[in-house]
Amino acid sequence: MVKILFVGDVVGGLGRRALLGLLPKLRADHEPTFLVVNAENAAGGLGITPKIADELFAAGTDVITLGNHAFHRREIYPYLDADHPIIRPANYLTTQPGRGWAIVERDGVRLAVVNLSGNVFLRAGRVAFLEIDQILEELRGKADHVLVDMHAEATSEKVAMGWHLDGRVTAVVGTHTHIPTADARVLPGGTAYITDVGMTGPRGGVIGVRKEQAIASLRTHMSVRFETSEDDPWLNAVVITAAQEPLRAAAIEQVLVPAAPA
Repeated sequence: MVKILFVGDVVGGLGRRALLGLLPKLRADHEPTFLVVNAENAAGGLGITPKIADELFAAGTDVITLGNHAFHRREIYPYLDADHPIIRPANYLTTQPGRGWAIVERDGVRLAVVNLSGNVFLRAGRVAFLEIDQILEELRGKADHVLVDMHAEATSEKVAMGWHLDGRVTAVVGTHTHIPTADARVLPGGTAYITDVGMTGPRGGVIGVRKEQAIASLRTHMSVRFETSEDDPWLNAVVITAAQEPLRAAAIEQVLVPAAPA
């Protein structure tokens, strides 16, 4: 049975420690074939570094996906262009570092992971819906299952992408807003879907930021330097069970667990 463990936005050092600390139990409980991690906020809450990416790969991550903070740290640029299974949104400009999809294989099963950025409220070079159509043509016959990380602000855009790809990919999982939604399901065409997986990081903050700083910014409308919260770390993820038929899912299960105290 093929299972994909997808971990929602890892935020800062607290999120990384939560993930790494919980991974042995997650593997024992769910026996995932593949581990995919969105880590666009893994470095101090913004971006990712080569050192952090190497740490996640060493822990058994098969593919790292990113999002609107993919280029926040310049040291990651050469790493994105090298031969690592780390991807940024495919509908970014071709002049920007990195690539938008990767294929990994385990136990004879080929999984393609595609990263997309929403266009509503976010800056992306091309239309996500047109981009994914072209990518699926390129992937035809190259993968047994396809997972799409739709990194988007608007829930409507993510829901629309789920319906657009229903029956054409194994799963569409939403990221970016850091709050897990309650709509995990397998769509009629056989595609597992959730609007947002959530965040692996401090639930005691405001989507990862220290609550006092977030509140001060919202109260005063003044610039406030944000820092990553250290309160109440949780892991938010989903486990997608693939069907025997290619590009189809049998089930999707949310995994929302607190991290052990430091």
